[in-house]
Amino acid sequence: MDVFQVLAEPSRLAILEVLREGEQSVGALVAELPLSQPAVSKHLRVLKDAGLVEVRVDAQRRLYRIRPEPLVELDDWLAPYRRLWNTHLDLLEEHLERRRRT
Repeated sequence: MDVFQVLAEPSRLAILEVLREGEQSVGALVAELPLSQPAVSKHLRVLKDAGLVEVRVDAQRRLYRIRPEPLVELDDWLAPYRRLWNTHLDLLEEHLERRRRT
């Protein structure tokens, strides 16, 4: 599954939102999200298989965190679209400014 397919699932996006704050255990994610422990574990497995999160073992806990590399690739892919929107927004701003002056 590619990054877009993985991120298309709202529960996985919600997990990444929580992980943006830092490393979390499955239990902490369950406490933050309206998902069961099996559902969180299933989504974490998909995120891990896609390379979006990594896990480390700390005694009896597994702690998950975001891997930034796939998100950098996604950001690189989005860059031309961002430039396109910025150009259109700049043109809109210029148009509105001209209208205000007249």
